Amino acid sequence: MQGVGYCERLGGAFWAEPLNAVSNAAFLLAALAAWLLLRRQGRRDSPAEALTALVAIIGIGSFLFHTMPQRWTLLADVVPIQLFALCYFGLALNRFLGLSPLTAAIGALFFLGACFGLASSLSPLLPAGMRGSAGYAGFLIGLFGVALAARLRGDSATAARIAGAGLVFALSLTFRSLDSVLCGAVPFGLHWGWHLLNGLLLYLLLRAAILAPRA
Repeated sequence: MQGVGYCERLGGAFWAEPLNAVSNAAFLLAALAAWLLLRRQGRRDSPAEALTALVAIIGIGSFLFHTMPQRWTLLADVVPIQLFALCYFGLALNRFLGLSPLTAAIGALFFLGACFGLASSLSPLLPAGMRGSAGYAGFLIGLFGVALAARLRGDSATAARIAGAGLVFALSLTFRSLDSVLCGAVPFGLHWGWHLLNGLLLYLLLRAAILAPRA
């Protein structure tokens, strides 16, 4: 897939995006840090364990796409990210806001649909190089919405953790959005910053889930 839209890629070679490829190590480090935190808790947490494994898969899929941009590697990059967003929001509704598992699952599906709807409405309003970021706007809003809801329930610790993650995501989304816009000034692009900050973001989200009060 030529013309994949990242400033750093200038050709079809495997290492044509070295920074974008290597920066995916941030996801593996995030998964490792979350796994170590899980071990320190001294109890099983299957949902958090599954999400931790998914973060590692995100890193592998993104590495594949940024070294071999093809349709199957695009799916390997995008699908785990969407799956993490869906599952984490469902976990948040259940664990942070006290909804039943069924209600949380239905709410997560509605949330993902709303994100797609917002992306299709917002994308035509943005410059061509920034339209790929429109799909993440709903996730950003969702993080701050969960933080506010947790705060209203009296769980200020979880609210602060999720709000902090939201701020990190806002910064990482800025890096992603400006990658092509500032390509002339920054020839190697800014997409690597999206990877590094999202590695931190996913660890913060996993940490919030692991440390949240359990019924």
